[in-house]
Amino acid sequence: MQHLTKLLSVALVFLMLYSATSHANSNYKLGAGDTIRINVYNEEDLSMEYLVSSSGQIEYPYLGKLEVLGQTAEQLQQTITQGLEDDYLIDPKVSVNVVQYRMIYVNGEVAKPGGYAFQPGLTVEKAIALAGGFTERATKNKVMVRASKPSQSEEKDLKAIVGPGDIIIVKASFF
Repeated sequence: MQHLTKLLSVALVFLMLYSATSHANSNYKLGAGDTIRINVYNEEDLSMEYLVSSSGQIEYPYLGKLEVLGQTAEQLQQTITQGLEDDYLIDPKVSVNVVQYRMIYVNGEVAKPGGYAFQPGLTVEKAIALAGGFTERATKNKVMVRASKPSQSEEKDLKAIVGPGDIIIVKASFF
């Protein structure tokens, strides 16, 4: 009985983590630099990967140019399903997934400034750790984040959530 209780507890933790990740991904808005995978069940010619360009559009067979920018994967899935259902397939089974998120950038007084892959749930502190941590000259309590939308910088706490395309700037201290 005790093993069953432990097993159920572990299963509950994994379910909660999966649910939180799924919810974060379901709200994720697609943008330039994301790589998405479109799968249509039993239709190899309609299953493919795309790198979303700066135009925010993809060229999809039979449907032409589709606007991707600012849509969730679920919204794009519905658009493709409806488009294929109208004239081409009977009851198409479509899935859209983000294969790789667009980059975030960490600049300034960090060991390895540059671009890093965004991950849902990424904080300023974790992004700085990806960039090798603070240098000796870094101001550790004043980190600027320039959000991709809107394009303005603001001072953020190390626990603040980072969005895709954000630029993190670690300034140098004077002392």
